[in-house]
This record gives sequence, structure tokens and C-alpha cells, in this order.
Amino acid sequence: MAVHNVTLIRGDGTGPELVEATRRVLEAAVATSGSSFNWDVVEAGVDIMETAGTPLPDNVLESIRKNKVALKGPITTPIGTGFRSVNVALRKELDLFACIRPCKSYKGVRSRYENIDIVIVRENTEDLYAGVEYDQFSDEAKQIIGLSGGKIREDAAISIKPISTFGTRRIVKAAFDYAVENNRKKVTAVCKANIMKYTDGLFYKVAREVAEEYKDKGIEYDEWLVDAMCMQLVQKPENYDVLVMPNLYGDILSDLGAGLVGGLGVAPGANIGEDTALFEATHGSAPKYKGQNKVNPTALILSGLLMLKYLKETDAAAKLEKAVADVIAEGKDVTYDMKPDRNDPTAVGTSQMADAIIAKINAA
Repeated sequence: MAVHNVTLIRGDGTGPELVEATRRVLEAAVATSGSSFNWDVVEAGVDIMETAGTPLPDNVLESIRKNKVALKGPITTPIGTGFRSVNVALRKELDLFACIRPCKSYKGVRSRYENIDIVIVRENTEDLYAGVEYDQFSDEAKQIIGLSGGKIREDAAISIKPISTFGTRRIVKAAFDYAVENNRKKVTAVCKANIMKYTDGLFYKVAREVAEEYKDKGIEYDEWLVDAMCMQLVQKPENYDVLVMPNLYGDILSDLGAGLVGGLGVAPGANIGEDTALFEATHGSAPKYKGQNKVNPTALILSGLLMLKYLKETDAAAKLEKAVADVIAEGKDVTYDMKPDRNDPTAVGTSQMADAIIAKINAA
């Protein structure tokens, strides 16, 4: 029995209604084990910008640093404001270096594939997403062009791709730790080291060193080039388990993985640091559906499932996943996007799908 202090970021667009549905489901799940939540509700996103002057007020970061765990609704990235992304800012400010993206099939979700169960572990802080860029004709770009020995055209903009031993070691270690804790069998490192021999080559080098440290845990290790891995996931996804990779490849392959299991509507996400974790759906805020009680809450609820596992609420997590799977498989109390015909008048709303999941939990 425990009381979990968790920061609850409502988000914007459809975020608040998704968060409310998820909050109720999670409370029902942990109640079965005698636990509860103490939510610290905070606001972030475009809706708060007018009064706060920023989509990410200081109190949001302060709350997460205090509670160490956060659940976040979708947030719109403001356009033309100079603020790049609340999501990226949270990861950088809190050093949430590991993005965990499970891609799992659920019966009743439309997909060309069945029985998919892979996990993509993406490094969150380095690579081309580090934000080190120089505009064309800038002094910095000219200097780098000068060092390239004629390999870069004079009118090029430049983006730097940093890959470090430190960053690689901790993300690969996170992948192996996840495999051990979740009874997975294999970790696959994904890069393009045949072309980027120093950066991606370093990633492979460090990954091999980490793999040696886990040999006694019975975790198999292998490597694939990123282009070949894309083909492998389309042709033989059942051959793969936990995939670990740098930032850019992880961004791309995690969406590919979501496509294998039915799309972003059923794709949860976790961003993990040394002592802090933030859980969020991977889809956007869908502002055109704001306030309509229409959007699918599954991705955020499954992100909450990952949070329960992180909080060691193992029994509650198992009951929640079974309830979600049963509701989806029955196909009755689901949102319009999960019906065979998206115009099906029997589709239910966000809140009603949450009600159906809660009913399954309570009946277990």
C-alpha cells in the first residue's frame, strides 16, 4: 500500500480530457492493491502562454523535480514564437535520456500484423537532435566547410551529430536493464556505422562493451544497420525484441513500430532519467477535437500503465492491461477510430471508454 506523489500535466487541445480519463483509470487500478495517488496538477502548453508568457512555466519543472514522476497530456508546439518544443525542453531540463516506446499488438486494433511485441529504446539527448546547427553562410558554417576538405558545398547549412561514450553507455545500459527487468530475450543495436564510422561506429563499440557486462544475464545481443532494420521490421518483426539506437533513428523507427501495431492511437511512451520519469502518449494534441469527448485515450492510458510498472505497482499494471485489452477486443465501448467503420454511430467517447476500462478493472 502506497501513496504516489505524481505531477499531472494536463496539456492543451484534447490533453485535459485525455488526462482526466487516464487519471480515473489509474486511480481505479491502484485502488485494487490499496494504493492511491496524490496528484500535483499543473498547466503547460499554448493555453497557458497568454498568462504565463511561456508554454513551460517554472512551476512545472519544480513539481517534476520534487515528485520525480510525471504524467503528461499532449502539448502543442507553438508556431513562430521562438519556443521550439515543450516536450524537448522537458527532456533536456530533466535529463530524461531514455525514451521507451513499446509497440505491442492488441486484438481488435486494425493492423496488417499480429502478435507484435517489440520495444524501442531511443537516446533522447544527443545525435542530430542536440540542436547544434549553423545557418548557411554563417561564420561557423564557413569554418566547418573549410575544415571539410571540399566535402561540403559552400552554400550548405550545417547540423552537428554528437555521439558520446557517456550518452551511448547509459542508453544501452538502460536497454539491457529493461530487458532484464521485463524478461526480454534480446537487445539489438541499430545504427549506420558503415557510413558514419566515427559517430555510429562509437555507438556500436560502446554497445558491444555494455553487452559483455550482461552476458551472465542471458540477454542475446546483435546489431543491424538502420536501413536493413526498417526492412526487417516490415518483413520479420517477430524476430526482434528490444531495439536500442541513437535519437534520430529512434524517432523514425518508433513511428514505424507504432504503424505495425495500429498507429499512434495505441502507442505509449516513457522518458526516463537517472531518478526522474515522465510518461506521455506519442500522438499530438489534436486541437480540432478539443472538448468533443471524441479522441481515443488508449495511448495515454497505456503510458499510465508504464508509469504503474515504474512505480512497482505490478499487480495493478497487470489488471489495467487486461482491462484495456478486453475492452479493445470486445470492440463495443471504443472510440470511433477503433471501429471497423469510423462513422459507426455506436462509437463511444473518451470518457465512456475510460468508464468501460474501469468497469473491467473493478470486475476482475
